[in-house]
Amino acid sequence: MRLHREGTPTLLLVSAVVCFGLFALLKWPVLPTFLSILIGAALVIVLAIVVWFFRVPQRPLPNDDSAIISPCDGKVVVIEEVYEPEYFKDKRRQVSIFMSPLNVHINFHPIGGTTTYYKYHPGKYLVAWHPKSSTENERSTVVNKHPKYGEVLFRQIAGALARRICTYAREGMPAQQGAEFGFIKFGSRVDLFLPLDATIDVALGEVVSGSSTVIARFKH
Repeated sequence: MRLHREGTPTLLLVSAVVCFGLFALLKWPVLPTFLSILIGAALVIVLAIVVWFFRVPQRPLPNDDSAIISPCDGKVVVIEEVYEPEYFKDKRRQVSIFMSPLNVHINFHPIGGTTTYYKYHPGKYLVAWHPKSSTENERSTVVNKHPKYGEVLFRQIAGALARRICTYAREGMPAQQGAEFGFIKFGSRVDLFLPLDATIDVALGEVVSGSSTVIARFKH
């Protein structure tokens, strides 16, 4: 299993703490044996969870121009028509996906084409499913333009635990559908803003996979 580069500092820190803790438990056995075993097991479990969080899945890149692919792993928590004030300044179909701490936290380009807009916004750390998290939390907005079907906006949103959003996409860069464009550490959410005439292919509560699940399709 390959691990994501964004996890290197965290993994080194957690590994060092776990190794020191286990060494201390063995070198200085001042606690009852059963308690030492419990603490040692807890340390190993914490390390395993961190390793699992930064895993990189091996998934084939999609090749479906009419499809808008899920930008992340998680659960669909919002499907509604909204006004998008930052870039389009008109009504769009919003699909929001909540990423739990156990999900893969890599973010993927939902469509191919060219990145036409990128902006980082500092902000709050409300829980990711809060209605105001889309406009008040720390977030990064990216827009890709498909040469045939037009533009789709997607927004990385920090949650109550997330404290770092990584966005690699920049204006003018080519975008490959299903390729990685960013990473969010710990619980978070990604919003998609789609054309009103797009056909939604998912339902509320549905679990989706980044770079794999078709969220919607453009109107032909």
